[in-house]
Amino acid sequence: MNELPNDNAGLQALVLEQREMLQRQQNTIANLQGELNDKLAEIEQLKSQLAILKRQQFGRCSEKVKRTIQQVEKRLNELQEECIQLLAPAEPGVPVALRQSPARKLLAEELPREEQRLSPEESACPECGGDLKPLGEEVSEQLELIQSAFKVIRWVREKQACSRCDCIVSAAVPSRPIDRGVAGPGLLARVIMSKYGEHTPLYRQSEIYARQGVELSRSTLGRWVGAVSELLQPLVSEIQRTVLQAPKLHVDDTPVKVQEAGSGKTRTARLWAHVRDERNAGSKQPPAVWFNYTPDRKGIHPQTHLKHYQGILQADAYSGFLVSTNYIRQILSKRLPVWLMPVEKFTMRISAIHPLIVRKPWSKSANFIR
Repeated sequence: MNELPNDNAGLQALVLEQREMLQRQQNTIANLQGELNDKLAEIEQLKSQLAILKRQQFGRCSEKVKRTIQQVEKRLNELQEECIQLLAPAEPGVPVALRQSPARKLLAEELPREEQRLSPEESACPECGGDLKPLGEEVSEQLELIQSAFKVIRWVREKQACSRCDCIVSAAVPSRPIDRGVAGPGLLARVIMSKYGEHTPLYRQSEIYARQGVELSRSTLGRWVGAVSELLQPLVSEIQRTVLQAPKLHVDDTPVKVQEAGSGKTRTARLWAHVRDERNAGSKQPPAVWFNYTPDRKGIHPQTHLKHYQGILQADAYSGFLVSTNYIRQILSKRLPVWLMPVEKFTMRISAIHPLIVRKPWSKSANFIR
C-alpha cells in the first residue's frame, strides 16, 4: 500500500477519491439489488405459472401444455443462474453482503423460539493451553414442527347438599358445540379445515387419527360435519345478506362431482359463487363470496337465489338467467338505461356508415329485454 501524503492538500484529495469510490460502490450495489429484486419477482411469477400448468398437465394433458412447462422451467433455471451471478461481487472493492441465498427467507419474528446455547468442548486453548475468554457468538435458526396431539378434558361437576334440608346444588353443565358429543371446538375446526381447506377426505382423516391412537369412524366425522354446517348457518346467512346488498354482483357456477349413495357412480352437481368486490371502484367495503350448492343446473336455482336482488348482475350467457321475462326485467332494471342506450346509439351510428353491418339479432335482443 502506498504511503499517505504528509500535506493537507494531498490528504484532502485522497479523502475525496475514497469518497467517490465509495459512492460508486454504493450505486453499483443499489443497481444490482434492484436488478436482483426484479429477477426474484419474475421467478416467483414463473413458479406460480408453472404450478398452474402442472395442474393442467395432470388434468387434460396436451402437447402444448408440456412445451409451455418446458419453456417456463428453462427460463426459471436461467433466472436462478443470473441471480447467482448477481450475488457474486462485481469487483474486488464491492462488499459481499449480498451473498446470502435469495431463495431462503427470514423466519417470521412472531414465531415462538426455543434457544439452545452450545459451549465449546475445550476448557482451555488447544494450541497453547491458555485460558479462554468470551469473543462473540454465532446464531443460526432451524424451523421445526410441533405435532398436534389429542387430549381429554374431563369436566368434574361437584355436588353440594344443604345441611338443613334436602336441597342439592351442582355446577352448570358446560356448553358443547354438539349436544352430547365428545368433539371439542378445536377438533371440529380441525376436521372442517382438513376437509374443505386442505382437501383431505374423511376416510383419510380417520386413518390419520387412528395412527395417533384415536378411533374416529368416517360416519362419525360425517355427522360432525353436518352438525357444524348447522352451527355455521347464521354466519352463512350474514354473508348472503352482505353479498346481496352489493350494487354489482358477479355470478358463476362450477361443476362438482357428487357420489350417489349406494350406486358407486357420480353425478354432476353445481356450486354457485356470488361475488361482490367494489375495490376497483374505490370502495372500502371488503370483498365477499357467497356459495350455494344445488344438485343440478336448472334455471330455477339462480332465479331463487337472486329473487330479491335489485342491483347490476354480471354473468355469462347461461339461459338459466333468462328463463323468466319478469325475472330478467327485475334483475336488469338498473342495467337497462346503461346498457341499451349505448347499444342503440352504436347501432344507429354503424348503420349510417354501412347498413349491412347491423343485423336483426340486435333488435330481437332489445325487444326481448324490453
